[in-house]
Amino acid sequence: MTKQDILIIHGTDYKEMAKQILTRADVAALIGDRDKQVALKPNLASANAPSTGATTHPQLLAGTIEYLQEHGFHHISVIEGAWVGDRTDLAARAAGCDKVCRTYNVPFYDLQKDSWKEYDAHGMNIRLCDRATAADYLINMPVLKGHCQTLITCALKNNKGLLPNAEKRRFHTLGLHRPIAHLNTLIPDSFILVDNICGDLDFEEGGNPVVMNRVLGFLDPVLCDAYVCDCMGYSPDDVEYIRLAEALGVGSADLSAANIIPLNEDCLPDRKLEMTRRVRTLAAYTAPKDACSACYGSLIYALDRLSDAGLLRRGLPPVSIGQVYKGRTGEIGVGSCTSCHQKHLNGCPPKAADMVDFLRENWAE
Repeated sequence: MTKQDILIIHGTDYKEMAKQILTRADVAALIGDRDKQVALKPNLASANAPSTGATTHPQLLAGTIEYLQEHGFHHISVIEGAWVGDRTDLAARAAGCDKVCRTYNVPFYDLQKDSWKEYDAHGMNIRLCDRATAADYLINMPVLKGHCQTLITCALKNNKGLLPNAEKRRFHTLGLHRPIAHLNTLIPDSFILVDNICGDLDFEEGGNPVVMNRVLGFLDPVLCDAYVCDCMGYSPDDVEYIRLAEALGVGSADLSAANIIPLNEDCLPDRKLEMTRRVRTLAAYTAPKDACSACYGSLIYALDRLSDAGLLRRGLPPVSIGQVYKGRTGEIGVGSCTSCHQKHLNGCPPKAADMVDFLRENWAE
């Protein structure tokens, strides 16, 4: 696997999906020495269940630990510190992380209780927890989701959980973007396993999950977050810390050079989960019939961007999406299945960013 590769798998057997991503990336070879200390860093910022779109699904942790143990790694730990104002142990319990650690006999370290040291991060002094720097290899396990201050959060911002609480507070006083970029110059070589199962629309604490049923794999955290912007209908230029991290040499945001590798060909039809009120409001502008999770989720993200721009109003024709529309005519649709519609956006699935542009240009005035 190279730093330009993006691994994608769809499904609902999340533990097996994690193992398939790690196998395809050959993470065991990337780590090398079986005596290395391997740390898993999920997103457990708050005491909320993964179904809310806030925290890493425990099945991904289970699959990752199984993969590592099956390949002879036994110095494995899970490390995380919840956000200021919440307790890490309660967040781990709410996400089911504590149970996974007990099942596989893997220690969990609460970084809110850890010691720390200060480091020079390319000209900015940053305090980092000792358990983070003790790891020889870090597997970053963020949730792909929105954020009320930085628009998106994924690989780069997830490492903020490796800071002591006082440093997290200081990051906010500094505006988040610049310190997040500098923080990532301190992070060891790592693999990024992204929980893109049902991340929230725009808030780190969850509450408006969008079902995608995907798991992603990256070696480059900057490329990861640039891709997340595409998935959620933003440009990498909209998220300041992405370009700052790129300038510091953390990685590349050049999606044109990315190599997308799907591990299975077809998206699975969307599971019928209860929608929150906000997602239902956005879904009212759609006409889904046997829509795949990733395609429909991307459309919800795109509609949220259009809503932010004040472009959603009554009377707009519903956007067709889903496999039932193959060969059928209609007014406007997204995805390859709607290719016979008067206006349609190709792609399987199209990116949310492309959906935003398409609907902005082609939706009825």
